[in-house]
This record gives sequence, C-alpha cells and structure tokens, in this order.
Amino acid sequence: MECTVSWTGQSGTRSAMGFVAETGSGHVLTMDGAPDAARPENGGQNLAARPMETVLAGTGGCTAYDVVMILKRGRHQVERCSVKLTSERASTDPKVFTKIHMHFTVAGKNIPSAAVERAIALSHDTYCSATIMLGKTAEITTSFDLIEL
Repeated sequence: MECTVSWTGQSGTRSAMGFVAETGSGHVLTMDGAPDAARPENGGQNLAARPMETVLAGTGGCTAYDVVMILKRGRHQVERCSVKLTSERASTDPKVFTKIHMHFTVAGKNIPSAAVERAIALSHDTYCSATIMLGKTAEITTSFDLIEL
C-alpha cells in the first residue's frame, strides 16, 4: 500500500495548510487545517477534513466493511450499516486518540442480535487493522442498534 501526500499551499499564503493525498489505488483525498486567527500562516481555510478526522473516518470504514462482510458471509440479509465514531484525544502532543466509541446501526431482515454482536467483536478483535492499531493508545468501546426491516 502506498500514498503520496502533497502540500498545496505556499509559505505566507492564507491556505498554508492544505494537502492532497493520492492513494496507490488512484484516488484523491483532500485535507486542510483549521483556521488559526492568531497565526494565519499556521492555519488552513477549513476547506476539507483534518488529517486526524481522516484517520477516524478510515477506521470507521474499515470496521463497517468487516461487519457487513461477516454478516453477509453468515448469509444474513443486511440492507444498511453505518457506524458513528466519537473520540477523545490527548491534550498534549502527540495528541493521540485516547478514547473511541463506535456505535453501529445495522438494518436488515431477521438478523439475530447475536450475529451483529459477533461481527462487531470479530472486526474489533481480529480483522480491522485500523481498530487494532488505534487500540494501542485508545480505549475502544462499541455498541449497536439493530433495525428490523
């Protein structure tokens, strides 16, 4: 896996902290910093997600992917799956994630609650590289709602 991240700003410009990531699979992701009124040269223009937000989003995508695949492999009729991640970060540098809560919402037909619980646990403990990696610094908790369609 590879990715090239390029700075899009120029020193002294208002958008000094914009970046574009080009992934090895050929996709583009933009990132920007928050505006900094005290030191504009250190801030961004709030034009895209923050880099750490993309880490959180990637983790959500990784674990949701696992949950859907595990349920489908179990021949469950999954119609929808989403995960809302809330987090806390350390107050000092490096500002790593210290707590992450993942709340899944799974919708489908006749899916046993135990199957959803198992899929989340398998993702959390075995398959999701991002969750397992972030679990080295963060306490990760999960919960879920199951909607019958």
